[in-house]
Amino acid sequence: MKALILAGGFGTRLAEETALRPKPMVEIGGYPMLWHIMEHYSRHGIKEFVVCLGYKANYVKKFFIDYSTTLSDFTINLQTNEMFIHSRRSEDWQVTFIDTGLETMTGGRIKRALREANVEDTFCLTYGDGLSNVDIGKSIIFHKQHEKLATVTAVTPPGRFGVLDITENNAVIGFREKFASDVYRINGGFFVLEPQVGEYIEGDRSVWEKEPLNKLATEDQLKAWVHDGFWHPMDTLRDKNILQEMWDTGNPPWKK
Repeated sequence: MKALILAGGFGTRLAEETALRPKPMVEIGGYPMLWHIMEHYSRHGIKEFVVCLGYKANYVKKFFIDYSTTLSDFTINLQTNEMFIHSRRSEDWQVTFIDTGLETMTGGRIKRALREANVEDTFCLTYGDGLSNVDIGKSIIFHKQHEKLATVTAVTPPGRFGVLDITENNAVIGFREKFASDVYRINGGFFVLEPQVGEYIEGDRSVWEKEPLNKLATEDQLKAWVHDGFWHPMDTLRDKNILQEMWDTGNPPWKK
């Protein structure tokens, strides 16, 4: 099974980082977000990826072209350019890179990737800027069982603020973290889809999260896989710092 990853946006809300590199290449623990996402899919047995590029596409391509050398110990003779690899790091992944256009919207990127990567079977889809410990395998089983065209992972957004516990007479009796029941669930990415969803996408200007998903829902072709575990986007520098702090603990929740 293939996993499509949307990695072509401008990432304007994280301009401190994305002025130099695309948002999926912002590093957490010395590894790009894109690598963390691919590693998560790999742990669930999905090792074939289609990366939909746009903004600073060459930055992503160069990282993977140099992947083995970058993560290896080696000796190089600068006069002869001969290189001796002491230890080689590599994953058993197959990665297809498709430049889906600088101004193309999310739906357009998906439609291009489906066509150019010849996706003909059930596939996964996610964004290049969110980490989670969602059980990919179980979401695929759920998708196969309901036999609809699309499954979206429904998550609770991380609490930006604490929650006041207030009684009926408006007395504040405490403060706590936000519970899943306190808010509506949102689209957390980590879709499981059938290739026919491409028929719901008109072209490059189509936004996946608008007309295509709305039409799928209207036609009863969209189901939600509810995830109560860890999920965190990287929309701002604050989000990036939070994820880095989690990594620094030595036990980041998305690796559980």
